[in-house]
Amino acid sequence: MRPLRCGIVGCGFFAQFHIDAWRRLEGVELVAAADPDTARASAAAPQAYPSLTAMLDAGRLDLVDIATRPETHLALVSEALERGIPAICQKPLAPTWEDSRAIAAVAARTGVPFMVHENWRWHPWYREAHRLIRSGAIGRPITYCFRARKRDGLGPEPYPDQPYFRAMPRLLIHETLIHPIDTARLLFGDVSHVYADTRRLNPNIAGEDLAFLLLSHESGLLGSIDGNRYTEGGYYEPRPGSPPLGEATFEGEEALLTLTTEGHLLRDGVSVWQNTVHTGYRGDCVLATQRHFVDHLRDGTPLETSAPEYLKSVALVEAAYLSAQRGARVAMSGLF
Repeated sequence: MRPLRCGIVGCGFFAQFHIDAWRRLEGVELVAAADPDTARASAAAPQAYPSLTAMLDAGRLDLVDIATRPETHLALVSEALERGIPAICQKPLAPTWEDSRAIAAVAARTGVPFMVHENWRWHPWYREAHRLIRSGAIGRPITYCFRARKRDGLGPEPYPDQPYFRAMPRLLIHETLIHPIDTARLLFGDVSHVYADTRRLNPNIAGEDLAFLLLSHESGLLGSIDGNRYTEGGYYEPRPGSPPLGEATFEGEEALLTLTTEGHLLRDGVSVWQNTVHTGYRGDCVLATQRHFVDHLRDGTPLETSAPEYLKSVALVEAAYLSAQRGARVAMSGLF
């Protein structure tokens, strides 16, 4: 079976982890890259182009990886899918709910494979937590808490790796807490109600950098997400194999499962699993995410973060902002 020919669009900060994973993924060749800075594109792949259009015009690709800023996603995803090229696209899916729905509509109309690159649910510690919870290791789940931390939001020039964050009107929930929101859905199913409260600690940014979310799942489970980009609790540098952005607890009738900041899982304080993957980004979750998309293209493996499925996580982000604005709990039923 011949390798799939991959092209990447966007060669900025986080794209480095995509590029590394594509180079190591069996059955795929990263043959082309597009970026307005063609020097960055040349460093990423053998064929460099200034735009997606130029890259697609140059020759047939089997898939495109879109690793650009959210405001570009609707146009880029639409171009790829309209030309029949399967696409995987980084989160946030789009700056607005309307654009997110428009992307999903293009994917539905064209029928071309499309997936959102949501890598938290592919962290090995969350995959193992999912297995343990499903196997009954904690008994009936009662509640959970994700504590998400990244100390890169202080001072007059915060977010040095991605300075455009400073101007985003919606920041922490939209850009970061979408991760634990989606992971909570993986672990415990869909959500019926959301309550959120937010703060802007750094006056040098436009959006929020602290938030507390309370999620009521359709099963009756109640969980929380406590996040900020101001204090320690995780790791700032995205070192190869580095552990999660914070920690988490999953409480059941029979036991407490804890995810530590070192990436270990404890059941009632006793180690039950340790991460042994020390290559790639955070347990090689980017590689796992991209492999999942390739598996779909090869053998039809159902996509966990297809557009219709991922819109459920995006809708929870929208509900969280609406809750923070109203100062009230928001029901998901009939909201969108």
